[in-house]
Parts: sequence; structure tokens; C-alpha cells
Amino acid sequence: MDMMSEIDREEENQEPLDDHEVDADDVEEVNTSLESAEVEELNTSAESADVEVVNESPDSAEVVSEEYPGQPDELPQEDGRAWYVVHCYSGYENKVRHNLEQRIESMGMKDRIFDVVVPTEEEIEVKEGKRRTVERRVFPGYILVNMLMSEESWYVVRNTPGVTGFVGMGTQPTPLRPEEVAQIIKRMEAEAPHIKVTFRSGERVRIVDGPFNDFRGTVAEIDMERAKVRVMVNFFGRETPVELDFLQVEKA
Repeated sequence: MDMMSEIDREEENQEPLDDHEVDADDVEEVNTSLESAEVEELNTSAESADVEVVNESPDSAEVVSEEYPGQPDELPQEDGRAWYVVHCYSGYENKVRHNLEQRIESMGMKDRIFDVVVPTEEEIEVKEGKRRTVERRVFPGYILVNMLMSEESWYVVRNTPGVTGFVGMGTQPTPLRPEEVAQIIKRMEAEAPHIKVTFRSGERVRIVDGPFNDFRGTVAEIDMERAKVRVMVNFFGRETPVELDFLQVEKA
């Protein structure tokens, strides 16, 4: 299981956040423990224990005392630059990016740290019968950094307020594989917004659009590939299956 599938598993319970919104619940906990896994895997640290943040914001973080773990064994590009996944306080991704960009500028590290990205995607959700498009973080609690790994560049990133560690095997930062980078970019640049599904099989839903508007039924099947849902609706005492788009139903 690679880093993408592990982090995706955390997404389902995340609420979309606009750039200027931070959910209070997201600030309460932060996953900071990154445990070792197989060398072939990018990251299985999502299973590590939660660490409570003690009344601390990213701006007040202290300089960490851990030492530079050394260069990764494998570098995906000839010049050594690569994309790394950095764990940060969930809900503060944009703030951490801003803090890091300021440090890169003030410490003269533009020739070693090239880009800092918070992966986002557009998402459509239906709430109270109304559709709205929001910007959603693809990997809550993580940012991506394109850099040449060295003791100096590691220090700049690791000691940025709000950063809790690099993702990798143990303390060793592990670069993303090229195919993983391509997957993230493709997701960010998708033309069609992602549709948020708030219901599950067996749950009661209300139809909010189409000829069955305001009917209620039970979800029988969800087809993620086709963005379709089959709902069992009661017609004159008989359960009848009705196929609908995700945006035509909402949780009852």
C-alpha cells in the first residue's frame, strides 16, 4: 500500500475547507508519528499514534532537536531534486506553506528548495438541496515540497513553524516516485470537479432533483466510476429501483 492509498483513506471523513476556513476539530489533533515500513513503500505512517497539540499554533513552534538523517538512497532525477511529502498541522496547510516560503526567501534557499504545494481539487457538494463548489485539500495534513535534499535544506523545511516531519521510512525522508507525482498533478488539474458523496449503501436519502424530486428511499448501490446511485423508492407499496446522479440525492 503506497502513500496515496494510505492518505486517501483519511479523506473520506474530512470536510472541505476554503482557503480562509479552518475547522476547529481539525486543529485539535495532529498525526505526527511516522513509523518505519517496507523499503519499497513510500509511506505507511498513517497508522501511527495521534499526538495532541498543546495550545500551540504553527507560528509558535520551536526549533526541533533531531538531526539530519542523511540523503535518500534513491533519487528520482539526475540533479537530485525531488518531491517530498511533509507532514504538518491539519488545517494549517496554507499557513505552513506561507511560513516555509518566507524562510526560503530570507535564508537564501531558492537554489535548493524550488516549490511548495498544497494539493487541492474542486468539489461539488449538495447541502439542503443546494449545490456549491468548494476547494478541498486532497491530502489534509500534508504539503509537497520540491527540493534538493541536503542538511541545509532539510533544516529549513523541518524547522518551519507548523511542520511535524518528513514522510518516509523511519526518519529517512523518502521522495515521491514520478508516477505518484503525475497522479497528484492529474488530480489537481482535473477539469470536472469531484463530487462529494455523503451517503452510503443502506442509508436513507432524499431525491432533490428530477421527476422523483422530494421522494425518499434507501441507497441500494453506489457506482463511483459512473457517479451514479441506485435508490429503492416506494411506489404504491412496492420497492422500485431508480438510478440517479450523485447530485440528485442527499442524505435524508
